[in-house]
Amino acid sequence: MPKTRPSHQQRQELVRLYRQALIEGVSLNKIEEKVDKLAERFTVADRQEISEVRDKEKHFRRAIPRAIRLGAAVLPTVLLLLGIGLVGSATWPIVVYYVGDFTANAVELKTPIPPEQVLETSSLALASASDGEEVEFGVPVEDEAGPIILNTALDYTDLSNWFTGDQAVGLSEQQESISYKIEIPKINIYDAQVLVGGTDLSRSLIAYPGTALPGQPGSPVIFGHSILRQFYNPSVNNPRRYTSIFSYIMTLEKGDKIYVTQDNVRYTYVVTSKTEVKPTDTYILSQNYDIRQLKLVTCVPEGTYLLRGVVTAQLVRE
Repeated sequence: MPKTRPSHQQRQELVRLYRQALIEGVSLNKIEEKVDKLAERFTVADRQEISEVRDKEKHFRRAIPRAIRLGAAVLPTVLLLLGIGLVGSATWPIVVYYVGDFTANAVELKTPIPPEQVLETSSLALASASDGEEVEFGVPVEDEAGPIILNTALDYTDLSNWFTGDQAVGLSEQQESISYKIEIPKINIYDAQVLVGGTDLSRSLIAYPGTALPGQPGSPVIFGHSILRQFYNPSVNNPRRYTSIFSYIMTLEKGDKIYVTQDNVRYTYVVTSKTEVKPTDTYILSQNYDIRQLKLVTCVPEGTYLLRGVVTAQLVRE
């Protein structure tokens, strides 16, 4: 029979029993017999008490609805997985972005308009090249100095924070009389408003002032905000649609169509290239009047401000 450790009260009872036996002159054998019986009684009582406690616990658990018991059992695991999922959802786009660059053996970045084709370095320089040659899709960035990380405390729904110096001066004066609509069926963008000038990307897309209008020689350069793709919702019924509207433009592929409507005239552009530039590479605003193109610009990787993604499309006849 396994022995259990006596409680304080039981030890006191044993000491009292020994003292009484010594006073009465009882032999040690009889004392040991009494002690053994008393210890056995204590053991039985302890077992009974433990059994009663276990029975009470079982009854208590059975009284709790099964759904609650199951929920209490799985809740810690669910919360842990939820936390891991939230962290992963925020970091996954960045990890995939850079892993993709590494596996593709990143080469030197090419811009939509190569610097050697630009006559000047100002934001609205006229390109002298007559050749509208495009870069290939998916050309990643290789920059020995690393990406330029802008101040993340800035509000990047304010387009003026995308530029420094002279490039930001003309943005604040919105040309309210000039606006048009853009549709990109591939990524579920419909009836999106483009304002020429202004700074609030949470209310519309913004075309950089001084760049071409739709259908004209040159390139309208349209800026839009982007966030993590899991929060993408460009629905017309979403009052905050413009905060995520360009989150998927870098998934567009060669041949995808973009429709622009101004003054009841619909223009069709076909995607020809996409690339990435540093935030300081404002020569993407340059205009080559020998071609008719469209440029869409947003921050990449989505949800960060490390680089600018540029999608270039060519005007076609339909």
